Amino acid sequence: MKLYHYALSGHAHRAALFLSLTGVDHELIEVDLAAGAHKQPEFLTLNAFGEVPVLDDDGTIIADSLAILVYVARKIGPSHWLPTNPVDEAQVQRWLSVAAGKIAYGACAARLITVFGAPFHADEVIGRAHATLTVMERTLEGQHWITGTAEPTIADIALYSYVERAPEGNVDLSGYPRVQAWLRQIEVLPGFIPFQRTHAGLEA
Repeated sequence: MKLYHYALSGHAHRAALFLSLTGVDHELIEVDLAAGAHKQPEFLTLNAFGEVPVLDDDGTIIADSLAILVYVARKIGPSHWLPTNPVDEAQVQRWLSVAAGKIAYGACAARLITVFGAPFHADEVIGRAHATLTVMERTLEGQHWITGTAEPTIADIALYSYVERAPEGNVDLSGYPRVQAWLRQIEVLPGFIPFQRTHAGLEA
């Protein structure tokens, strides 16, 4: 497999992290977003939206980080990463939706301001980030993983990158001890790879 990747993208990191955790043989192909490589015709044939990551599995092209997580989980076969029990699978889908919505327009957007100069309203997106973290903190009471399963799922991987690097967007994690413990659990999983850090926001 080839993963078209950008080291400072949390979307790309979640895909690379899952490939590493599952031990799937893959090659990372860095896309120079700063130079606009993701908007060139060659890349747009892989993803018409001009976004990373994109997975090329011997000619099968999967664009979008969450789609990649689902694809790889199904590709490796039945596992705890994507349960088939209807209740657990629904919980995974619920948190994938949080990753695509509340995280993207909260913690992710806050980090985009400080790292990339995105024109969002800081107070608004930081407020969204804290609202989501508050729900995550409550959800993690009495359970190790975000879906309540005995082992991690792709939902945990989908949420990890932007939550862990939220301080780069001036989102303070100190008030969320369960969320912090959950992050540390992911970081000790075999095959874990860290998300590249920047000196921005509270990390400056």
